[in-house]
Amino acid sequence: MRWDIQADVKDNTFDYFEKTLITENGFREYDVRWILGEEINPNGFVVLGRAYGTMLREVFAEQTVVVGHDFRAYSQDLMRSLIVGLLSTGVRVVDIGLAITPMVYFAQHHFACKGGVIVTASHNENGWTGLKLADGLSSTLRPEGVQQFKRIVQQGAFAVGAGRYESFDGLYQLYLDDLLEGVALKRSLKVVVAAGNGTAGRFAPEAFRRLGCQVVELDCAPDWHFKRHNPNPEDIAFLHAIRDAVVGEAADIGIGIDGDGDRIGVVDDRGREIFSDKLGLLVGRWIAASHPGRKMVIDVKSTGLFFDDARLAEAGTEVVICKTGHSYLKAKVAEENAIAGFEKSGHWFFNAPYGRGYDDAIQASIHLLCMLDRAPAPLSELVDRLPKSWQSPTIGALCPDQAKYDVVDRVTELYRADQAAGAPIGGRAIRRLITVNGVRFVFDDGSWGLVRASSNKPSLVLVAEARGDEAQLHDIMDHIQARLQTFDEVGDYDQAMPPRPGGAR
Repeated sequence: MRWDIQADVKDNTFDYFEKTLITENGFREYDVRWILGEEINPNGFVVLGRAYGTMLREVFAEQTVVVGHDFRAYSQDLMRSLIVGLLSTGVRVVDIGLAITPMVYFAQHHFACKGGVIVTASHNENGWTGLKLADGLSSTLRPEGVQQFKRIVQQGAFAVGAGRYESFDGLYQLYLDDLLEGVALKRSLKVVVAAGNGTAGRFAPEAFRRLGCQVVELDCAPDWHFKRHNPNPEDIAFLHAIRDAVVGEAADIGIGIDGDGDRIGVVDDRGREIFSDKLGLLVGRWIAASHPGRKMVIDVKSTGLFFDDARLAEAGTEVVICKTGHSYLKAKVAEENAIAGFEKSGHWFFNAPYGRGYDDAIQASIHLLCMLDRAPAPLSELVDRLPKSWQSPTIGALCPDQAKYDVVDRVTELYRADQAAGAPIGGRAIRRLITVNGVRFVFDDGSWGLVRASSNKPSLVLVAEARGDEAQLHDIMDHIQARLQTFDEVGDYDQAMPPRPGGAR
């Protein structure tokens, strides 16, 4: 039957249009993502629409849903398949068209509806697609919600009704007016804006120009082949392209935005890639001084400098650590009524009076630029004034979805045994383990290493930070990678550590 879900439907066959392909591995921790043609087909998006419409009506008692799509060759067509499914359940669909994810979140507030969905693969490689699904204002599905959505998809007992379709143009201008209300720079900053040829290139340059910046566009022209590099501000190639532009243009800052516009990556005025957690600490200090006693949330990949920062301590800011993932951070910021939340991957979350609690790369950039505008020194000097630490890039190691969580559990037990035995890593013994998301093993000097399962790809995530020197950072990462080499399930890495200082191995 056409709408019976299959786990294996061949591309370029009659079955591709006469059957429904949805594989189970696409239902991830807080997003749903598949490789188009191999793991899902357009009929699958009709079924996903029927399931989400059913969820809106029967679980959230909601009749309206905002729908948008990112810039990929196939996203608009898949969104239309999704809309067909949504309409069949009787909900009102408001189509805002091409959008970054934060525009969907803003549109939910504008239309006062709990329903919101964007067809996006975020920063994943071309060929990937998926959905980010709201379960309320400034809130997206977490694991229990994704599993509930999966059950509705698989059970097939969908709501039935005659929905209503509306096309809404001009959402971006409303969104931009809201972002820039009462915001102005005192001086014109020269900003390199990089979009990786993805969705943000349509929206971010205008936002920064209206803010008063002198904008240098880098890969803001659309190209859904992503020939230069993936629109991922954690990728070294992406950051190096920004570095070259910042140095060549003598810019004050370079800002990269990911494929769906909810994450940033930054290069300072000297061309150095500054990870988003350290930038979050600078911005966090800036806003904490005006809001003493408000909490701040960081993810498990973020720098340990937050925990012993004197400026945050003076403001009475309690730092709360949270699982990595935009849905987790959004929920934790709301739960703690935190003033802000920062994730190393570049998701930033601002609560009132700075935002509505959801992640938005343009809004995050505006706050960063306002801080820099009022700062007594360039960004490079502000960073250099922070206590010194050395951070690794975020490195991914291929590991099948069905194996990655088990591998992390086994790695955790190995580091637990290391701690019990006092076994040194890079000359230091493990002081404590943080297991809120994978295993973060922490040394007595505040240095640490992390292994966790990726929430949205078949891979493991490796991160480390050293407080001693750069050689210590390599010692920690070498130890992690040597340990992972003993697991048959672990494959190639998506990027490598920079060379060890002095060329030593």
